[in-house]
Parts: sequence; structure tokens; C-alpha cells
Amino acid sequence: MGKTIGVLTAMSVEFKQIASVLTDIRTEKIGPQEFLIGMLGDKTIVLLQCGIGKVNAATGVTNLIINFKPDRVVSTGVAGGIDVCLSVMDVVVSKQTCYHDVSCGDDVDPGQVQGLPRFFESDGEMVKTATSLCSDVRIVPGLICTGDQFITNRDQLDIIKATYPDGLAVDMESAAIAQVCHLYSVPFVSFRIISDTPGAEEHFEEYLNFWQTMADKSFLVTRLFLSSL
Repeated sequence: MGKTIGVLTAMSVEFKQIASVLTDIRTEKIGPQEFLIGMLGDKTIVLLQCGIGKVNAATGVTNLIINFKPDRVVSTGVAGGIDVCLSVMDVVVSKQTCYHDVSCGDDVDPGQVQGLPRFFESDGEMVKTATSLCSDVRIVPGLICTGDQFITNRDQLDIIKATYPDGLAVDMESAAIAQVCHLYSVPFVSFRIISDTPGAEEHFEEYLNFWQTMADKSFLVTRLFLSSL
């Protein structure tokens, strides 16, 4: 019997990339979210465009977990690369996720929500599957840093890198989804394509160029990953 995999994207362009490869599609609206349910081989995919940011991501994945009871959850889409080892179209698969915009006081580590881990560990088997894919796309495991900010300038980036020197990418959803999966004990991983390099010159043009010229090709590796789970 095939597994049920919950997949969350932030934006419609990412959602459409995943939806286009599913068969036997139906939709189900539960509360404020509309879920697309379809098949990818023998796997049931429950796909949600949760919206941008931590609150949208957390409410979306909570609704998904309660109503569809997925075996695994994947956050997919794009992220900004914040390490010199990465280029546009590389993929970062989260070994860990964290918040770069949380501060709960001097007696708590930067980024840590009091009473929870500072770093949310991803599912080891899912990370192994991702890094073992036979693909032309370079896949790098590491730390994804999440915050309710679209990082654009060098000063913001330098602050994040100083606090999290192992950070490879920044996004606005992964750690929030990871926190909910941690609370519900659901295996999780974030699988993020690098669309741009915040802090670089002409950063926003780089981001726009990704969607205009590279998105269709780059999301093929996402399909391969979901098929391999």
C-alpha cells in the first residue's frame, strides 16, 4: 500500500509545478485551506499552497496533519542561498531547520522558542533519499534558516550568517512546518531549490530570472524526490 505524503508550497508557481505531475486529482476544502489530493505512482500526495510566512505554513500543515494523517511531510519550493558553496538551481535538503528571527531572552539561545529545540532535526531516511538521487542537479544537505523576512541586503545576510555559520539557505516557512511536525511526531524534510543569492548584486533580477528561465527544469528534481520516497 502506498504512503501518503503531505507537500506544502508557499506560492502558486511552486504549487502548479507539483500539481502538474499528479493524476486522479480531486480537491477538498477544510477551513481556510483547499487541498489538492492526487497520485504520484502508488503514493497519495496531499498538496497545499499554504501561503508565504510562518503562520500560514504552521496553520496549513496543522490542518493537513489532523485531517489527512500523512506518513511524511515535505516543504518544497525555493529558497535563497546564503553560502558561497551554492549556486542557483542547486538544492538544499534540510538536515536541520531553525529560526533566524526569534529571540526569547538572554537565557535562551538565539532562534530558540523557549521549551523547544533550537534546531529541528529532519528525518534521516528522507535526507538520505534526497542526497542519493541520481540527478544532474547538485543536492547539498545542511541547515535552512527561516524567518518572516525576504532577505535582500548584505547586512541582513551577515547577521544571519554570524549567528548560524552553518546556514546554507533562507526561506519563510521551513522551520515553522518543522516545528509542527516535531510536535505531532511526523517525519519531515525541507527540499528547497536555490532561486537566488541574497546580498549579491542584482539579487532580485536573479530571482526573477529563475522563474522566467529555470523553474520548469529545476522542479524536475522535486518530482524525482517525491517519487523516490
